[in-house]
Amino acid sequence: MERERTVSRGSPLVAPRAALARLRPTDRLAWREAWGALWPSRLVVWAAGLLGLMWFGRAPGTERFDALELTTPFSALGDLLVSPAARWDAVWYLRIATDGYGTPGDHAPAAFYPLYPLLMRAGGWVVGSPLLAGIVVSLVCFLGALVLLHKLVALELGESYARPAVLLVAFFPSALFFSAVYSESLFLLVSVGAFLAARRERWAWAGLLGGLAALTRNSGVLLLLPLAILFLYGPRPGGRPALGRARWLPRYRLTPQLVWLALVPLGLALYLGWSAIALDDAFAPYHAQALWLRHFEPLGGLTGGIDHAVDAVRELARRGGATPYLAEGGGNALEPFSQALLLLGFLVFALVGLVGVLRRLPLAYGAYTAVALAMTLSYPVDDQPLISLPRYMLALFPLQMWLALWTSRREGRLERTIGVSAVLLGLLAAQFTRWGFVA
Repeated sequence: MERERTVSRGSPLVAPRAALARLRPTDRLAWREAWGALWPSRLVVWAAGLLGLMWFGRAPGTERFDALELTTPFSALGDLLVSPAARWDAVWYLRIATDGYGTPGDHAPAAFYPLYPLLMRAGGWVVGSPLLAGIVVSLVCFLGALVLLHKLVALELGESYARPAVLLVAFFPSALFFSAVYSESLFLLVSVGAFLAARRERWAWAGLLGGLAALTRNSGVLLLLPLAILFLYGPRPGGRPALGRARWLPRYRLTPQLVWLALVPLGLALYLGWSAIALDDAFAPYHAQALWLRHFEPLGGLTGGIDHAVDAVRELARRGGATPYLAEGGGNALEPFSQALLLLGFLVFALVGLVGVLRRLPLAYGAYTAVALAMTLSYPVDDQPLISLPRYMLALFPLQMWLALWTSRREGRLERTIGVSAVLLGLLAAQFTRWGFVA
């Protein structure tokens, strides 16, 4: 036995349990509960996705969305197994990871910020496939994000709320994108990490992670606002509050540590500078929005989404309650009025959650949720103003923090909420896997 223990300690492949045992109790709890949320939620995504694809088949006419077959590079079985992760925008990430951003004047890929495809490209050199690398990157980032979220919630709200928050994020109806070849899990990791670093007054890490967020998604630069609020108003575990000031003035004195937060806009500046050199257009990421049929209209998604939902109710009444799930002719998306009602449901949750965050959480969380949601709602698509809202909401983790508080008020509420979310997650995963557009 002694020899076995010695060999075990010297082995380069340390058992996960042994590695976990060396962590502090709070860290062990965070990892254990994060893993306990990740694997069953991904089981729902893969099981529902594969069953949906095998039972209903691929949506007709969707072959054109991946003409180069980037999402099907393996055998029939291999392509089937990766199908719940490789649809829609995954094609663009695979294209960028494989061939770069194209030539000057080709602005469409510029809408996809570079950090995630760079990680896919690097991982592809290791595992031999950018598609497999993308899935691994997404899953690893998702696990790390859940661990950091557990720690952040325990710090901000108390340990009893950490597990509910992690479960609510993992089983959120659109959480299928956390394991897909999308940048959602990476963005959640760096944004939660930036908040946690700021709450611990590790400003260099907060600025660095915020800068990485700005290299991951166009809304990443918005992290500058909540990080600045945490620096000036807290809550902070240390620092020396300035006393005797008006309530609206900063509670903490300015120090040189504030300079670290300049790394957040620097991340965006690096991408725009590269775009100017490589694509002959410094604002290519913004000009690309028009190619994706988006236009700037302050809160246009809010008013337009409500209008579309009202039209959907009228159409539903005209049909006498008949609500075909798919578009006529077996198309690849929910019927427009069905989709409008689904999106309105997500919008209502976001607005109710925003009020809850503003009331129950520190100012920085409410400010971040408000500006990120406002940005999402200010770039609508004419045909469906709230399109992709369920996916963009995934990064707004303060909503789940508030939801963890709300579900704790009554016994059994958390279990019922997660049960309903898991069912919706499975339905959306099945639709996504068969190339039905979800978000």
